[in-house]
Amino acid sequence: CSTAVLLPPRGDQSSNRGGNTETIIAQRGKRSMLQEAASIQVSWGAAGGGSSYRGTRITGRRSVVLVALTMNALLACSGGGRRAAMATAFAFSGRVRLPQISHLPPASVKYVTRFMSGDSGSNIEPAGTVAQQKQEAGGEKTEEEKAAIKAAREARKAEKERKKAEKKAKKAAEKAAAEEANRIHDVQYLSFDRQNDYEPMGDMLRTMSRSRTGRAFVDIADLGVSDEAIHRPGSTVWTRGRLHSIRVKGGSCFLVLRQDSFNTVQACFFKDKEDPEGSAKMIRYLKSLTVESIIDLEGVVAEASVKSCSVQDVELNIKRIHSVAKADAMLPFLVEDAARSEEEVEASQETDRPFPRLGQELRLDNRWMDLRAPANNAIMRIQSAICQLYRESLYSKGFVEIHTPKLIAGESESGAGVFTTDYFGTTACLAQSPQLYKQMAISSDLERVFEIGPVFRAEKSHTRRHLCEFTGLDLEMAIKDHYMETLEVVHEVFKHIFTGLETRYAKEVEIVREQYPSAAVTFTDEPCIIHWPQAMEILKEEGFDMGNEMGDLTGAMELALGAVVKEKHGTDFFMLDKYPSDIRPFYTMPDPDDDKFSNSYDIFLRGQEICSGAQRCHDPDLVMQIIEKKGMEAGDGLKTYVDSFRHGVSPHAGAGFGLERVVFLYLGLDNVRKASMFPRDPNRCTP
Repeated sequence: CSTAVLLPPRGDQSSNRGGNTETIIAQRGKRSMLQEAASIQVSWGAAGGGSSYRGTRITGRRSVVLVALTMNALLACSGGGRRAAMATAFAFSGRVRLPQISHLPPASVKYVTRFMSGDSGSNIEPAGTVAQQKQEAGGEKTEEEKAAIKAAREARKAEKERKKAEKKAKKAAEKAAAEEANRIHDVQYLSFDRQNDYEPMGDMLRTMSRSRTGRAFVDIADLGVSDEAIHRPGSTVWTRGRLHSIRVKGGSCFLVLRQDSFNTVQACFFKDKEDPEGSAKMIRYLKSLTVESIIDLEGVVAEASVKSCSVQDVELNIKRIHSVAKADAMLPFLVEDAARSEEEVEASQETDRPFPRLGQELRLDNRWMDLRAPANNAIMRIQSAICQLYRESLYSKGFVEIHTPKLIAGESESGAGVFTTDYFGTTACLAQSPQLYKQMAISSDLERVFEIGPVFRAEKSHTRRHLCEFTGLDLEMAIKDHYMETLEVVHEVFKHIFTGLETRYAKEVEIVREQYPSAAVTFTDEPCIIHWPQAMEILKEEGFDMGNEMGDLTGAMELALGAVVKEKHGTDFFMLDKYPSDIRPFYTMPDPDDDKFSNSYDIFLRGQEICSGAQRCHDPDLVMQIIEKKGMEAGDGLKTYVDSFRHGVSPHAGAGFGLERVVFLYLGLDNVRKASMFPRDPNRCTP
């Protein structure tokens, strides 16, 4: 037996640590210790022993007593425990050599030497080889004994593994149960009548038209304390909107819900002391919500003072909240950053926390996000309003809305770039305007027509006011005597549009002007018409070299002319007529007194052109002369156009406006792309 076997394991403490061996023997008696040692010997022997401990053997009653005494001496002096005692007794379960005790503590050496050296008849002698010990023990074990020992060992091992696995499984089950109890489940909301069966928080399962839930959603704008408010304090309401912002701190949460880009309301949640677990679960869910997600919220309307929202006199106390469509946690930019004016951004650059300046390309690459900003969203609504007001005015004057082809066989405008495409083996163009078909509609006895539709121009213009695709507002009408009849109609239409925007759509206009400041458009009651020779004189007085006065106006000339007209006539909206024939399309009627000029006109808003129009040339022979003079080829498309005149057509005139340019100039924007939902220019064809 080695010294390591005799030393008790570290940390295995007993109740008699540091005790005196003689005292222990006196208290317990040799007989008691003998019985204990024998018991240990028998129990370990029956268990088959252990190969690492069976290197010695002991015989004789006195030797067993000495083993027990030695064991207790070591326990008393070294602070061992019963585990060490069992190991020591087992080590002496056969004949044993005298232990090597030189490395034991001095007190242990004293007692071990005392008991071991006084033994003259203990039959303790040096142990021989393992084979000799086995021989002295009566020979090797039988196969049955070996099998039994092995089986017992494996059974103990299996039992240990089973208990270990059982303990692990129990812990895993407890962990899973705890996670399940704290898990926030998705909600399948099928019926308002059963909503008490649903969790008050959690993501809504994908809306796939499973049922009509019966919830009555309200508009945020209808919340308030005034008599005009539909939903006043004390009401419980459902509403849906975007999560504009959220702040969770401790056991409270404040969030802002945004609806229609304009209307916002604050909602709040506070920890309920009567339901701490439910409150903690709600707070955890609120923390998981991401800005710009679509949210369904049920809450109680409560009176409050909230200056940062459009609804300032009430807030919602949250009862239920569900995410209908979750937004990514990382967004290209924040809507609140897109909603700041240039002046606000510029002023912040000198502070410790400057606001980010969002570039035009970033905005257009993520246009759907950019349009969530209140001003940009309002621009789209104003665009829609202009179309509505345009229709209203023309319907009231007996016009009929038409829809003309956008795939045509040839050019509809001379000198304008066209997009071409294959049309079943032949070449077709995208319409540059509905011009030819508007005129053919007059030949069809539709005496007053208009259209709102797409227009395509393949021009590599990179200016702030040009697009390759825009929405055209076109009209055409039969005239009795003079194209002034058409100019009067156009003036009335725009008066209706301008007045309607400032009255019926005042809210949207105000929201735009908060981010993009501008003044209301001024206009005269009767058409303000400037003739070409007058314009030339004005521009020469402004220092422009007008050459032979037969060239088109530049952007700078238009702005200068507009400034003078505004100063003299007090209007931002005027008309310039009698353009030189050479810079007008082939279908323009020449001036009856001088064919170098024409019965054509442009209309200006804030010093920039928004519309071109003219009396059309309805005489087929004159049309063919002009086509030939301009060096154009009369293809199949133009042939049918001219043929419609050969069969008889009323004298007529018309005009065409660019919707985006009207919006851009009316609101005083710095770029026409802000007035287009998804602009198309030479560098952009997506999104």
